[in-house]
Amino acid sequence: QVQLVESGGGRVQCGGSLRLSCAASGRTFSTYHMAWFRQAPGKEREFVAAIYRSGTDSYYADSVKGRFTISRDNAKNTVWLQMNSLTPEDTAVYYCAAGRTFRSNKYDYWGQGTQVTVSS
Repeated sequence: QVQLVESGGGRVQCGGSLRLSCAASGRTFSTYHMAWFRQAPGKEREFVAAIYRSGTDSYYADSVKGRFTISRDNAKNTVWLQMNSLTPEDTAVYYCAAGRTFRSNKYDYWGQGTQVTVSS
């Protein structure tokens, strides 16, 4: 069982930056691949970025590639999402997720989400 708690969301102006954190409980964090998803009002939840359990591989949605960076520290049981050059289209609730299969979009555990609002 893994419990995930996101933090770091907030309101930022267009072009600004935010860094989201996801803290995981338990001693098995390093065995899980981690990801970030987001859901905007009236839209389906969409994939943002994922990172391999060891941190040696990652991939991104085209919409955030070059602007967002996912990273993790297994000693701290934490995964981050650095978001730069934010636009109003990035406004959403952001969720972190943990799963056992990389590049599958199958995740077993989810956090409660953190709101990101980008104003123009």
